[in-house]
Amino acid sequence: MAAVARIRGDRAVGVAVIWPSPVGNLTIIAGHDGLEQIHFGEFVGLLLARGEKVAEGVIRQLAEYFAGQRRQFDVKLAPKGTPFQLAVWRALQDIPYGETRSYAEIAHTIGRPSATRAVGAANGANPIPIIIPCHRVIGSNGSLTGFGGGLNVKRQLLDLEMGGQLKMWA
Repeated sequence: MAAVARIRGDRAVGVAVIWPSPVGNLTIIAGHDGLEQIHFGEFVGLLLARGEKVAEGVIRQLAEYFAGQRRQFDVKLAPKGTPFQLAVWRALQDIPYGETRSYAEIAHTIGRPSATRAVGAANGANPIPIIIPCHRVIGSNGSLTGFGGGLNVKRQLLDLEMGGQLKMWA
């Protein structure tokens, strides 16, 4: 685990931790208000220095998730986005563990049935993947569609949730 500081003015604003998860390194960014971002790989564009308790809780819950012992997260979230994006991300959190929804279903859920493409864009901009489960959104025809961690990781996450074990793909 590595944490690095970013100073805004003269005060630290959060913590960035690189955690070696079963699907590769995840950079977890947490601030005073809660979890702000999860990036696949080692993300060095944002470096922060407070929020250690939040980051520790996130890592514990992610480890339990990957071990098949956690189906819901109870981490305080603090994603930043437009009102539309926030509505989409709230809808994603209502998709039950082990289930999927299409972009069209999410658009309908948030009361914007013609906004399927915008839902796709908001899904792709999700700053907290896995915990805000954008991997549970698939194409209307059942196909796996884009994912920030790559389709291989999306498939691994869905396999974990549907089969109870994390399968490593080549």
